[in-house]
Amino acid sequence: MTSKPEHAGFSAERLAKIDAVMTRRYVDTGKLPGILTMIYRRGTLVHTGLSGHMDLERRKPMREDAIVRIYSMSKPITAVALMMLVEEGALGLDDEVATHIPSWKNLGVYATGVPSLLTSASPQFITTPPLRPMKVVDLVTHTSGLTYGFMNRTSVDRAYRHYKVADFTTEGGLEAMIEQLSKLPLDFSPGTAWNYSVSIDVMGYLVQKLSGMKFGEFLRTRLFEPLGMKDTAFWCPPEKIGRFASCYMPGENGRLKLQDDAERSTYAAPPNLESGGGGLVSTAHDYMRFCRMMVAGGTLDGVQILSPKTVALFSLNHLPGNKELAELTTPGLFSEGGYNGIGFSIGCGVNIDVAKTRLPGTLGEYFWGGAAATAFWIDPREELAVVFMTQVIGSDARLTLRRDLRTLVYSAMTESFA
Repeated sequence: MTSKPEHAGFSAERLAKIDAVMTRRYVDTGKLPGILTMIYRRGTLVHTGLSGHMDLERRKPMREDAIVRIYSMSKPITAVALMMLVEEGALGLDDEVATHIPSWKNLGVYATGVPSLLTSASPQFITTPPLRPMKVVDLVTHTSGLTYGFMNRTSVDRAYRHYKVADFTTEGGLEAMIEQLSKLPLDFSPGTAWNYSVSIDVMGYLVQKLSGMKFGEFLRTRLFEPLGMKDTAFWCPPEKIGRFASCYMPGENGRLKLQDDAERSTYAAPPNLESGGGGLVSTAHDYMRFCRMMVAGGTLDGVQILSPKTVALFSLNHLPGNKELAELTTPGLFSEGGYNGIGFSIGCGVNIDVAKTRLPGTLGEYFWGGAAATAFWIDPREELAVVFMTQVIGSDARLTLRRDLRTLVYSAMTESFA
């Protein structure tokens, strides 16, 4: 239930402009099929706004309980799961990854290799030793030397595409993915660069191995059920398909075309590989409960997930030398956010220089987004969380809509607590 925004330092009149502006710029122009925005501050849900459709073909209006593909917004959830095990002493951020994945002990850094070798069962690459072993913190911050196949930059990327590394259909799931990666070189020496990657999927494997539970089962029993996240999972069961949104992509003449039909989606069945990097579906209500837990320092409705000190780590930059993403990224790199003024914390981007972002914000706020243009951010100092849901993949509007949303939300404030 939404409470009066004035009680939480917001202007109701200005909050109403968020929906009007975002609808006019992105829904009415056909860039997005529909949108859903939730804003929480100081213990209350101050705004819920929605417009457009969750399914254009069937003319189904957007609804508050729509289930959507959150893609990379799965990453912060996986990061929290990992930190739960860190708190329990199962591992540490400074652990060498090979301590927990012995088959990775001798991973080398790519030097050269003939593309045709990728057709063999065991491709042979020429590698050099890394400057130092990969650590768990490298997985957490995407400085591990791993990559994504869709990067289309290097021979290592090509090998990932060839072997379909981290594909949801992978027979053998996370264990098979780890075995694939044990035979492929690193793209760079750990700690020397930032590269968006399957690192978070590897973190999901570590949670699975160290907990003795399937990754999805750990999330369900240790995180989703305790937090009341009833619609968050790695698939959408038949009884909920009516609430599952279709996903779109840019088509011809500025129109959207169907990318994944909700009623025929691959998400209608459990995947072979439970991807902590991008495999979850959720709702705005569920994801807001996750955010509320983090805003409150790790506890929601009497259920403690993390300690306040661990949650505080999400507001810090863990990149080597406290560098910004802009200093560690490679040219042409895909990301879910801008670089200037941004560091990387635990599975999330983090604001480390407000002026450089050229947007309103707060030091220590952390955020990320998903491939279908979903987004969230948490501003601990302002006791603020924002969740934005839509379903368009591959849209150029992804980053501008997040910029506009951030500006509109902060512009609706009447009080600042930071």
